[in-house]
Formats: sequence, C-alpha cells, structure tokens
Amino acid sequence: MGQALCCIQVDQSTVAIKEQFGKFDEVLEPGCHCLPWIFGKRIAGQLSLRLQQLDVKCETKTKDNVFVNVVASIQYRALADKASDAFYKLSNTRSQIQAYVFDVIRASVPKLNLDDAFEQKNDIARAVENELEKAMSAYGFEIVQTLIVDIEPDERVKRAMNEINAAARMRVAANEKAEAEKILQIKKAEGEAESKYLSGLGIARQRQAIVDGLRDSVLGFSVNVPGTTAKDVMDMVLVTQYFDTMKEIGATSKSSAVFIPHGPGAVRDVAAQIRDGLLQGSSLTNQ
Repeated sequence: MGQALCCIQVDQSTVAIKEQFGKFDEVLEPGCHCLPWIFGKRIAGQLSLRLQQLDVKCETKTKDNVFVNVVASIQYRALADKASDAFYKLSNTRSQIQAYVFDVIRASVPKLNLDDAFEQKNDIARAVENELEKAMSAYGFEIVQTLIVDIEPDERVKRAMNEINAAARMRVAANEKAEAEKILQIKKAEGEAESKYLSGLGIARQRQAIVDGLRDSVLGFSVNVPGTTAKDVMDMVLVTQYFDTMKEIGATSKSSAVFIPHGPGAVRDVAAQIRDGLLQGSSLTNQ
C-alpha cells in the first residue's frame, strides 16, 4: 500500500538504501519517506544498525601439538555514515568476518603452548580485533568487541590435565599430613620428656624425704636411748621395715609369690643393701 502511494516507512535502528534506475541515490533514515516509483526510484534493501554477534569455532594446533577448538565471539555493527559501503561492498558479512578470525587464530595459537594459550586469551582476542578492525572498517562495519570465550582441547587431553592437577594436589596434601604428624610426634616426645623429668624430680624428692625422716628418727632414738649407735638404730629400723614388707606381701591375697632368702644372715644382708642404697641416693640427691 505504501509503495502504491509512493511512501515507505523505515524502522528505528535501520536505514534504507534508495536507488534510482538501479543506481545508488541516498541512505534513508528511520521515518516516513516519499518514494515516487514512476521516476525510477525504489528501495534496494534495508541495513540494520543494531549490534550483532557472530560466534566462530576454529580448530587449530598449539605449539606442543595439542589440537584445540577456539571459540570466539565477534560483536559488530554497521556504521550509519558508511551504510552504502556496508550494503554494496560485501555480499556475506558473516563469512568475511569468519575468514579473518580463522586466519588470525591459526596464526597466533600455534606459537603458544597449551597452558600459555589459556593464559593469553586476551592477547589472542586483541590480535583478532585489531585485524578485523583494519579489514572491516573499509567495508563500513565497526568491530565493537572480540572475546575468546573458550579453548577446548581434546577430551583425553583434558582428562590428563585433570589427573596431573589431582596428583599435584594429593602430593601437597600428603606433605601437609606428614608435617602435621611430625609436629604431633615432636610434641608427644617433648611431653614424655617433661613427664619423665618431673617424675624423676618427684622420686628424688621422695627419697630425700625418706632419708631426712630416717635421719631424724636415728638422732631422736640415740638421744633417748643412751649407749646405742646410729648404726644399731638404722639396722633396727631396716629390719622393722623388712618385716612390715613381708607382712604386706602375705596379707595381700592377689600378690604374686616372691622367693627371697630368709634367716638371720639374710636379714643382715638385706639391711646392709638397703642402707647402702639409701646412702647412695642421699649423696646423689645432694649433688
């Protein structure tokens, strides 16, 4: 109906290419325009000025001979002031952009190892964008942004990389566990050493107290009973302790059997051994 009335509507974010007798005439902005077809004027086509995105998947090989699929997203749009170039100079814009992306990626990625390719995604994207910007600006298109959204190696390569990563993490965990066990053993040994030191200190103090008690008893007995020597009192105390020990062994029903020599001579030997042991313990304590 609009063509019959010589009027045409151009939508927002779109321009129309006007021709007269097959020759480019002008670019029509959004709105309503008069188009007298009887004078050979017509609309050759319309061109969108909206931002468009093209996803390109390119297979290539890295420097360490790993085949990868690089996925790039190209965001571009036609320039209003170069709409005639964008409409007439390219027959297939998307194929042209894809060819440039393939060329740049296959020239950049083979220079990098696989790990470097992941780390330098931004550098690859920048190289693609610079090349596209120089090439497509002559055709009336602006490259807004280029993104390398994914680098996909072969499934077996990904599995091997995951296994390497898992092994490295297990090695770190094993080292940490061994270090923790080492610390526990050191602390345990330090605790046992401190415990034995305190136990020995307690035993030494106990023996010192026994020696002090026996000395006080001997001195008191010698004072109260004239004519007795310290040796006589000591022998009597030791014999008394000996019989008390024998009594305790016999009174305890669950005690194991103890075979010791018994008789007047044996008692004297026991007294001598106990006395010598106490004197040696006292001398060591005093040191």
